[in-house]
Amino acid sequence: MARKKITVIGAGHVGATAALWVATKELGDVVLLDIVEGTPQGKSLDLMEAAPIECFDSNVTGTNDYKDTAGSDVVIITAGIPRKPGMSRSDLINTNVGILRTVIENAVRHSPNAHLLIVTNPLDVMVYAAWKLSGFPPERIMGLSGALDGSRMRSFLAMELGVSMQDVHAMVIGGHADEMVPLKRYATVSGIPVTQLITDERLSSIMERTKKAGGEIVGLLKTGSAYYAPSAAVAEMCEAIIKDKKRVMPCAAYLSGQYGVEGIFIGVPVVVGSGGAERIIEIELDPGEKKAFDASVSAVKGLIKDLQIGK
Repeated sequence: MARKKITVIGAGHVGATAALWVATKELGDVVLLDIVEGTPQGKSLDLMEAAPIECFDSNVTGTNDYKDTAGSDVVIITAGIPRKPGMSRSDLINTNVGILRTVIENAVRHSPNAHLLIVTNPLDVMVYAAWKLSGFPPERIMGLSGALDGSRMRSFLAMELGVSMQDVHAMVIGGHADEMVPLKRYATVSGIPVTQLITDERLSSIMERTKKAGGEIVGLLKTGSAYYAPSAAVAEMCEAIIKDKKRVMPCAAYLSGQYGVEGIFIGVPVVVGSGGAERIIEIELDPGEKKAFDASVSAVKGLIKDLQIGK
């Protein structure tokens, strides 16, 4: 049986590390594409030289030509400029939409049946733009949001409690921005609600840290933004599609009336399988959570309103 093909567009820190996770999981053969000559080729060769040590047989090739991406099953889009200290995700809109337009046109031409996984910020706006620019059905387009934000919250909870990371589950919905909504009622440790294990005060602090987690890393790095966790999260989404795992993951997906929202992409629990965003799961929100979610929706709509796609 022919291997699946996964293309990663953008060979910066996020893209190259996503290629690493995808290859080590042996999800398929990987094509790493970038406009800078030599960068994707060099990083791909470096990865292939690690294959005997890590014992993976996925082929990783680097290219500057979209023709080499033809027939991809999944296209992971990381291309764009990262945040710098003092920048919000929304500051990136104009520059990154311009980059996204070129990427989408080429990806769609060569892989008309692919699933698109968007990592580029500002996330929820870029997923919407990718949908408009590609003409793809919305279920084949998803954005990295809660898969990453939930992982960050899970790590903070595990560190707080001194328990295994794998036993902690958390749900973060809403936009991938400071208006995201961590849901403490849905956070558990092996099924035990964290509200029974952590004081309200500490939980509030962890939820606040989750919202600002990306900015915390930007502030520490000073010359870049996070890439290990974002790339691992998008590789997890890719795995759910390639292996048809039916994972329940919070992702930026298209809402058509769920949660009282229509016509935008925003972070909600999604069943992710070979059909992409196969089903939106509507969970019960209390009045405070619903108010916070609606505020996050409004923030995303505000950014979309100013979007100049020209199509």
